[in-house]
Amino acid sequence: MAGLGLALLGLSACSRPTGDFDRARPSVTHDVLMPEAGKLVARLREEPVSEFILTDDEKLLRDLGWGLIRPPATQDWIGGTKVELTRTRLLPEKEGLVPVTLYTVFLGSETFRSSNVRFDRIAADARGDATLVPPFCAVATRVAEADLERLRALSSRDLVTTETYAGANARVWENRAYTDWVAQALRFRIQAYQTAVDHFEIETPSGNRVWEANRAIKELETVVRLTEKGCQDTNRFPTAQQTDRSRIYGNWGLERPAPQK
Repeated sequence: MAGLGLALLGLSACSRPTGDFDRARPSVTHDVLMPEAGKLVARLREEPVSEFILTDDEKLLRDLGWGLIRPPATQDWIGGTKVELTRTRLLPEKEGLVPVTLYTVFLGSETFRSSNVRFDRIAADARGDATLVPPFCAVATRVAEADLERLRALSSRDLVTTETYAGANARVWENRAYTDWVAQALRFRIQAYQTAVDHFEIETPSGNRVWEANRAIKELETVVRLTEKGCQDTNRFPTAQQTDRSRIYGNWGLERPAPQK
């Protein structure tokens, strides 16, 4: 087990390769070898592992989620490696956490012509993340609905093999775990952005830029709450679909003033 771990660490000595716009680039190492090894390690940890073929939406869920689970500082290869080891299940989720201060460190190491640009960068990163959440949640909702259909079909079949039963339940677990992981990663990003604002407000104060960065973080926090609810936009105070017709349309307009004594 230790030898396998060392070999895998050597195999994944860098984070997932990226192409244009920091999108994941196809890689045999990261898309085939590491995930297969991760299944073996996950089984040794006694976690559910499914050999089911991924549906189109399940593939899309993982592709969209990758942009939200990787470290916000793209040059953070150490954090990127930890996240990649977690994504491929070579490390358990709790061991793939990255210190929230690293975003501040990398942002401070970059050279800008104006100190105000750092606050602009934080705001842009936060708003960029916020735009990625709704598409992810739309797919996550479809995947959750398909999982319910999968479980209904599983329970309605009289003859189901042990492998099919275990595979179906494991895939549902994997999909839910991935959605939860993205929610956790987004909460990490909020903390990383807020830590950076708090630091640079002391190091390089800039009132209006600080306010704008904080507002962007609040906007991100609003959409993150949606992922924390499993991407289900439920209304805590539902209203009737068909509202009652106002009594003003029931001849109220013909009433007369009350007689005065």
